[in-house]
Amino acid sequence: MIQFGTGGWRAVIGDGFTRDNIRRVAAALARRMKKEGCTEEGLCVGYDRRFLSREALIWFCEVLAGEGVKVYFVNMSCPTPQIMFTVKERKLPYGAMVTASHNPAIWNGIKLFTAGGRDAAQDVTESIQETANSLKDGEIRSMDFEAAKTEGKIIIIDPRDAYLDSILRQVNTDAIRKRRLRIVLDPMFGVSLTGLQTILYTSRCDVDVINDRHDAFFGRHLPAPNPDTLVDLQYAVKEHNADVGIATDGDADRLGIIDEKGNYITANETLALLYSYLLEQKGWKGPAVRNIATTHLLDRIAEAHGEKCIEVPVGFKHISAGMEANNALIGGESSGGLTVRGHIAGKDGLYAASLLVEMLSVSGKKLSELVADLYSRYGEMHAAEYDWALTPEKKEQIHHLVMDEKKLPSFEQTVVRVNYMDGCKVYFENGWVIVRPSGTEPRIRIFAEAPTQTEAEALVRKMADFTGLE
Repeated sequence: MIQFGTGGWRAVIGDGFTRDNIRRVAAALARRMKKEGCTEEGLCVGYDRRFLSREALIWFCEVLAGEGVKVYFVNMSCPTPQIMFTVKERKLPYGAMVTASHNPAIWNGIKLFTAGGRDAAQDVTESIQETANSLKDGEIRSMDFEAAKTEGKIIIIDPRDAYLDSILRQVNTDAIRKRRLRIVLDPMFGVSLTGLQTILYTSRCDVDVINDRHDAFFGRHLPAPNPDTLVDLQYAVKEHNADVGIATDGDADRLGIIDEKGNYITANETLALLYSYLLEQKGWKGPAVRNIATTHLLDRIAEAHGEKCIEVPVGFKHISAGMEANNALIGGESSGGLTVRGHIAGKDGLYAASLLVEMLSVSGKKLSELVADLYSRYGEMHAAEYDWALTPEKKEQIHHLVMDEKKLPSFEQTVVRVNYMDGCKVYFENGWVIVRPSGTEPRIRIFAEAPTQTEAEALVRKMADFTGLE
């Protein structure tokens, strides 16, 4: 059974992620493109460094070619945002990336993109999912990869320079050159190294690198930049006396930051810092868009500058749509993904890293000082997040309790309102808590934000106890 979630289709390799299912997704996409009359315009495709990614993309493209769709094939592992950029730059109707992003190593998947380089909307993925699940093997045509190349149905391209040059044009490299920052990069065995090194060396930064070899097991860690997985980077920043440590997830669309003291800077803090920088230092205007589980610091910053902050469901496609509808300046999520108006309509770890390096350079301050300044101006907000694996029965039980019966624990704080847009989110005067199922894994997550870490942790525990997770 093929099922698309908030981050595309993902499944365990050899279980759901099989050659047959990959071919079904390709055939379903091809049928949609035929209906829309855009097979000759074609699509751009790429893959990450996960086990089986290149092979899976070849199977995918053989079906597309067999179904008469022109394919622009990026012939080396690359960041997901590079594919999104190429879809936008070449004005293609679709794009695809073989990746499971930050999921464990036993997973792989496919992300789909539509015109403008944005994540495919839910109606698109639901349509492709329905078609894919109804197809039989005999209904799928394919063509040998090498034969398709010879006939011009699969065209090899290398859009890396165009993508990196686009980022460099948007970043103040002169300011970065003057600061001469020392930076440690942690690509987490993923695909960001070449791109980030190119950007930073062009800007005359001193760069040290860890965890850069090709390892399909990601060093036996989760390829997601969070406090538990960035211990090596924290150590390396202190060892090299670096100004900042930068990590990206497996497909380089998410960002993780370590300050000069070796402390983890949360994605919420990074997002708030960059929004404040764009408004105050670059003089740009516009609202912010955040998902329902992301910091309300953005709301405070927006209000202080006469702007607004728009709340959307989890899934970057909702952030992209919210940005477009409101001409927003920045959009982001607490898991480390963000983008800025004028770039691609999806999250980009390389672009976000470049913008953060610019911010550091222009400010002349240390990163820890910038965070302290942020809190002194807008007040402190600290987040807590926990997740649990759960059975389908337990998932349904929790859904029935909070979504159908709409029951809540007895909170010490006064409840201002409750939102059921995406999970159950409870708002207080100065904080919030949300319980929602993961859109990419069989897990349930509880997020909370409050003026202190202790209060945020207490909110998570309260909701976890109430739902029977602890």
